[in-house]
Amino acid sequence: MGEEELHQLVKSCLKDDRLSHKMLYKAFYGFAMGICLRYANNRYEASEIMNQGFFKVFKNLAKYDVNKPFKAWLGRIMVNTSIDYYRANLKVAYTEELDKAEHINDTDLADKNLSYNELLDMISLLPRAYRTIFNLFAIEGYTHEEIGEMLNISTGTSKSNLHKAREKLKKMIAESNRIPGINQTQANDNIVPITQHTPPNLSVSFVNNVTKK
Repeated sequence: MGEEELHQLVKSCLKDDRLSHKMLYKAFYGFAMGICLRYANNRYEASEIMNQGFFKVFKNLAKYDVNKPFKAWLGRIMVNTSIDYYRANLKVAYTEELDKAEHINDTDLADKNLSYNELLDMISLLPRAYRTIFNLFAIEGYTHEEIGEMLNISTGTSKSNLHKAREKLKKMIAESNRIPGINQTQANDNIVPITQHTPPNLSVSFVNNVTKK
């Protein structure tokens, strides 16, 4: 969909044209679902989050700045809706705070390369608390201070959960060296990254470097 066509569709949506609402929903369904799947425990939950997100999109469409990318604006709403859902529906016993995340010896994993989808499959298998913080920090680019405010936790707790998520990922990577493939029955099927500039193949250094901040 070209920019001009998208802007016309948005204008029609602002006039409360139901067909235009449906067209916009269908056009960005896969993108929005991919974001929600990163935070949800299953596809049913992701669908619920996504529908809540689209409700917010249509409700706030008049606030959209046409001079900025629509996809980024919609994506941010889906991320925020996922976090709202997380806070409202999940009670998490967060781990103890760590003043500093430990540095783990990465030499045995340095030469292991993963495809982007393989890494996302592994992330989807993390416990939800770890997965949420890893997504916000490593994929969305939030700082630990911002994550703390979003989830009502301390900066140290955010760092602790990121560190533990990183440990679990490294164990999965080590295990994938011994067992071909990943347990796909436990992984989400269609995960679409928000960051379109992400290269098709990521080395394990992506995992190793996420605790630098």
